Amino acid sequence: MEGRVLLNEQEYFYPSLTQFLQHNTLSHLRSTTYEADDEEEEDNSFVFNIEQSLLVDPAHVYVEKMIGEGSYSVVHQGFYKNKAVAVKIIQPAKTSAVTREHKEKFQREVNLLARMKHDNILKFIGASVEPTMVILTELVRGDTLQKFLWNRRPGRLDEKLSLSLALSIAQAMEYLHANGIIHRDLKPSNILLTEDTKEIKLADFGLAREEIMDEMTCEAGTYRWMAPELFSRDPIPNGVKKHYDHKVDVYSFAIVTWELMTNKVPFKGRDNISVAYAASKNQRPSLENLPEEVVSLLRSCWDEDPKVRPEFSEITVTLTKLLEKLCPIETTPTDVVEIEDSSRLAANHVINKTGSKRNVKEDSDSLAATEKKRKTEKKRKKRGKTLTRFLRCLGNCFSF
Repeated sequence: MEGRVLLNEQEYFYPSLTQFLQHNTLSHLRSTTYEADDEEEEDNSFVFNIEQSLLVDPAHVYVEKMIGEGSYSVVHQGFYKNKAVAVKIIQPAKTSAVTREHKEKFQREVNLLARMKHDNILKFIGASVEPTMVILTELVRGDTLQKFLWNRRPGRLDEKLSLSLALSIAQAMEYLHANGIIHRDLKPSNILLTEDTKEIKLADFGLAREEIMDEMTCEAGTYRWMAPELFSRDPIPNGVKKHYDHKVDVYSFAIVTWELMTNKVPFKGRDNISVAYAASKNQRPSLENLPEEVVSLLRSCWDEDPKVRPEFSEITVTLTKLLEKLCPIETTPTDVVEIEDSSRLAANHVINKTGSKRNVKEDSDSLAATEKKRKTEKKRKKRGKTLTRFLRCLGNCFSF
């Protein structure tokens, strides 16, 4: 049945998730990007390990237009309990037809997203495993960072905007690493921009996982953004794991930041094999015409040796200082107050409101205490105004 959705006190009717799958998209979902796996046998033995509290009733999910498409899913705008959401539908639509590998990937993404609580990470709302595998998240109405950059080529972004977006990405990654999570697929198409382009949301945790020493799967990610230690020059025997750690995300971040600063495609014109070969031979994108501080940061982040690459906690400090340099804090002259010295105060009497004379020493002590208090208060207000000006300046970094 169609669902009635109340928005801004007006009623709209949208198909329920079940109806949508049955009558609108089943054939489409099976014919887009999932053809390579259609011949695989159905796996009905997989048992999902997802907390019941994370699951939603698909009867309350309503689906509208498609807004994105990935390698194993499509994303639609939709509604859940009268709230606009993004509905990520795993392909193919029938859960039993999904391969075991993609079921594990779906389960990992749900469990990791549900743990993440950060302003720059896509907010998880709920999931469903039947009649189809679905993930509900907040709806971000802006473009992906990839589309945002495409639409502005061949021009570059403003330097302040580029560094501000890089800082937001770094803050999200710092949070992930602090919680023992490696994203493993950091790239512009997995980064969403809000409609006003002032905020980013890190998305797509299908390849993300908890960091486990000596037990990491090799070649996870997308070639242009993959760290060289992820590439396998020689065949790896079955059951053998690749040795790498969270520093693979730092390398990917460097490539994304390079894109933000240049608005160019990394390793343009090369196929996956040649990109992997170039990265393994320590070839990197050109740093020509970039600020010296940015060049230094990129070189350290995409260093061939993972141990040399900085932690994201260090990267956020570096980017913050760079932004402070680009957004110098304006200072306003302090008020000049002429204070009579003690000798002049001693030579004069102060007349109070009633017109009577008070003791000069008492008045001098009182004025000194009052002046000390006034100066302390002015310093406090000045610090507040300085911080406000810097935050306003930093906010302007997003305007273009």
